[in-house]
Amino acid sequence: MQRLTDNKIVLVTRPTRLAELVARFNTVSQARFYLEHQGADFQDYLREDETYHQALVKTQAGLAQLGRVQAIDRAFLPNFVFTPQDTVVTLGQDGLVANTLKYLHGQPVVGVNPDPGRWDGKLLPFRAEDLGKIVPEVFARGRPTRSVTMAKASLNNGQVLYAVNDLFVGPKSHASARYRIRSGDASETQSSSGVIISTGLGSSGWLKSLLTGAMAISQSAAGLFSRDGRRAPANARPRPKVSPGPTTEFAWDADYLLFTVREPFPTRTTGASLVFGRVTAESPLALASQMAENGVIFSDGIEKDFLEFNSGTQAEVTLAERKGVLVN
Repeated sequence: MQRLTDNKIVLVTRPTRLAELVARFNTVSQARFYLEHQGADFQDYLREDETYHQALVKTQAGLAQLGRVQAIDRAFLPNFVFTPQDTVVTLGQDGLVANTLKYLHGQPVVGVNPDPGRWDGKLLPFRAEDLGKIVPEVFARGRPTRSVTMAKASLNNGQVLYAVNDLFVGPKSHASARYRIRSGDASETQSSSGVIISTGLGSSGWLKSLLTGAMAISQSAAGLFSRDGRRAPANARPRPKVSPGPTTEFAWDADYLLFTVREPFPTRTTGASLVFGRVTAESPLALASQMAENGVIFSDGIEKDFLEFNSGTQAEVTLAERKGVLVN
């Protein structure tokens, strides 16, 4: 077989919901018993699994004609060594693309949607049958790409964590986080359920959810309480129409990040004024932990891959020195 390249094509996969249940319950029949006992539709899990594996077979066969293929599960990404010449193909949902990008140093990523009828795939413009045309163009550097700004958290003990969508700084559980936050010349001690720092790519996800909820609560509360904080009479408080407000999304390659504080709680010793703002290369976000235990920093929703953020730990969040590269 005459291949187009001697460089590796790394195919990143992820287990389906059914595969995860089989790993938990040992067999398909036991997974089925569990799902049906819970009132879930086992056939939906089965269809998803079958569709994914059909796409996987087609993807592997297509890529094997183009170069040397090495398939890895996303669980091994933190320890996998990518070479600069690698071309990376992901087969899964949007989150798999983000999970993969943060471990790369400029290698192009081709996002393949294994189940277009199920997943919208904002980061998955291709299907398995497209790879025969797309990947050779990537090899020849003739395929357009899109740059993705990443975030970086650096600790005073030398540890570093990157994020493609967002960083979370806060408590490991549902307790309150205590920390000192500084942005530019402003700083204050806070008690909250954590701080989210979002990239442009992540601004349509967690950040959007937080800001939409905050705006809706603010608009609704304005109609329920009078200016002095007392509950307004029922006949004097028409229910406001909650509007989505301005868009919270910004460019994937923006030269800034946005941070927001979740549920800040003002007390005699904690403030709630520094709750939203920009993070730039010139104005990083600084946080100093005041938590004896259970403080964490994790990225892109992967709670198992975290840095400890306990008393004495200081974190600086800014734009990463490297960017992700998505193939269009």
